[in-house]
Amino acid sequence: MAAITHIRSLDYVARILDEDLELLEAIVWNDDNLTYGAIISLYTGPDEAITALTDDGIEELSDMLGDARRTIETWHEFLDNFVDNPELAARFKAQPPR
Repeated sequence: MAAITHIRSLDYVARILDEDLELLEAIVWNDDNLTYGAIISLYTGPDEAITALTDDGIEELSDMLGDARRTIETWHEFLDNFVDNPELAARFKAQPPR
């Protein structure tokens, strides 16, 4: 594995992928959803941190979302499996497909 020389904040990843930041936060909240080491916590103070992803993590997340969006059924199943907040999952289910 190559050394990680840079990471991107989750906010920036949301803009790159044209995704809702809350959706990405819900997915990466459980660090088991991506390969170990793809999600980085960057501490900006004693009790403050931001989440960032490696290039591999961004690619994995992008592929995951692309596969999930193949059909309405796979999208809804994905949301049920990866978004622990039922209200947030329902909000994304109600949006028109992409």
